[in-house]
Amino acid sequence: MISGFPEPLYKLCYDAPGAPALADEAAALLRENGIASSSNGCRGIDHGAWVPLRWMYPAVDVPVVQLSVQPGLGTPHHLQMGRALQSLTAREVLVIGSGHVTHNLRDWMTSRDLLQPLPYVSEFSQWLESHLASDDEAALIAYREQAPEAARAHPTEEHFLPLFVALGAAGSNVKSSRIYAGMEGAALSMDAYRFDTR
Repeated sequence: MISGFPEPLYKLCYDAPGAPALADEAAALLRENGIASSSNGCRGIDHGAWVPLRWMYPAVDVPVVQLSVQPGLGTPHHLQMGRALQSLTAREVLVIGSGHVTHNLRDWMTSRDLLQPLPYVSEFSQWLESHLASDDEAALIAYREQAPEAARAHPTEEHFLPLFVALGAAGSNVKSSRIYAGMEGAALSMDAYRFDTR
């Protein structure tokens, strides 16, 4: 084990081609919308990007640009990030917000033998699905105060904030569709959503 994960995981490789021009354009769009941004062509992509991409594009033939989240800036900032990038989606740039619907690793470690989701995981997941379906942006932005056991579902926010970037990139009047429902253990909800402009 290295840093808590099985050693074979550190040997996986996903050498996706980059898209420097698109990275610069995305950074410019963010700056135009008041969001500080710069490009770094030397950093590889994070597991939050390559894990889903290796299943979606196993041939590693799709250019990838990764954006960093800013957990200290909260949900409105990340929704604004997505909105700033909305024009890219009209050019068939796929904006993916990769993370988890719930992400409490302590609960995941202590509940490995359970066959059903922990109750708060189901409640949080159902709350999210309901508020995405009704396009209740105000409640979603305030999920930390309004969703059941939000702080337990996300002790830190970096695995949830990408959802707001993807949601924002779809624009306003969004139709949300849950395209996958799944769990890892009893604590990590792996639901996936697609966002389309109505």
